[in-house]
Parts: sequence; C-alpha cells; structure tokens
Amino acid sequence: MKKGTEVIVRTYSAGVHFGKLQSQKGKEVVLHDARRIWQWQGAFTLSAVAIKGVAAASKLSVSVPEIVLTEAIEIIPCSKEAVKILRGIKAHDE
Repeated sequence: MKKGTEVIVRTYSAGVHFGKLQSQKGKEVVLHDARRIWQWQGAFTLSAVAIKGVAAASKLSVSVPEIVLTEAIEIIPCSKEAVKILRGIKAHDE
C-alpha cells in the first residue's frame, strides 16, 4: 500500500486503529493522524468498517499525531466514504 493511504490496522494486543499509513515493515506499522477504534456499531466486521464506516454511537479516541504498532495482524485500506465517517466522529472522552 502507498504511503498516506487511510487504513484500519488490527493488532495482536493493542486493538484496532485508523489512520494514514506512514510505513510498514513486517508486523510494525506506523500511522499518522491515528485514532483507536475502541467500540464500533453499524458494521459487523472490520472489512465493513473500512468500506462503510461506523454508526455515530461508535467510540473512537482522540487523534494522535503518530503511533507505532508493533504487532499488526491485518491492514485494510479504507474507502473515501469510511474515511469521512471515521474522521467525523467526535472523540469519546470517557
């Protein structure tokens, strides 16, 4: 995948993250403008999240400038529709 592609990354033990792919080397993935997807609704699988986005009741973290994920299991490119939805959801603060 090209640098800058908006992706969802599922990790072995750090959960699910959404952001702009900066680099990938083996299981290590670096994302920019990343958000943790803590809980999602409106999509059954992460593949559906990457294509359709999530419902407004989903819980996403604040955006961090960069995150290094060391145990990536899968990287899924996002559709423009999903990116718009995932970027637009208000950060959950609880």
